[in-house]
Amino acid sequence: MTEKIILASGSPFRKALLVNAGVAVEAVPAEVDERALEAPLQGSGISPEDVALVLAEAKATEVSERRPGALVLGCDQTLSLGDELFHKPADMEGARRHLLALSGKTHQLNSAVVLARDGAVLWRHVGIASLTMRKLEPAFIGRHLARVGAKALSSVGAYQIEGEGIQLFERIEGDYFTIVGLPLLPVLAKLRDLGAIDG
Repeated sequence: MTEKIILASGSPFRKALLVNAGVAVEAVPAEVDERALEAPLQGSGISPEDVALVLAEAKATEVSERRPGALVLGCDQTLSLGDELFHKPADMEGARRHLLALSGKTHQLNSAVVLARDGAVLWRHVGIASLTMRKLEPAFIGRHLARVGAKALSSVGAYQIEGEGIQLFERIEGDYFTIVGLPLLPVLAKLRDLGAIDG
């Protein structure tokens, strides 16, 4: 018997990926302050992958405590360039700075997923993708951001590979689902393993 999965996220992309895969899902955004959770981790030597896991776990457990008995999926994604962690840009100037910093370099997207029930973690996973951005001229970055507009502010790297952002790259290693923030194949495998979806 299948059960409805609670997605501890307001991301329409993550929900659409699950719905398109045939998973019954209800979105219940977590009530956590991500920056406050992350602050004590800065300078601790924790890896960007583990930062993503800490945030995904906080979201999954917070929602699972509010929804007794439900199977809750928490997600988070970090972008790392060497030791530097990037967050969603606050404005178009921040998006411009992100793209200038990433231009001509390889960065990593770390997409963490955690399944929890009644405040207890059942499973954790981090999908990793490496993306190499081509060398971008500052004038091109300005034109690109003018075209994509506020969409640039909705992702940690100031781009969406599912849209015009794909033009910024010369090489991508990793699967599409991890890049858009939900490593779907491992999630589906674990949901089958738990008997939550037909398999």
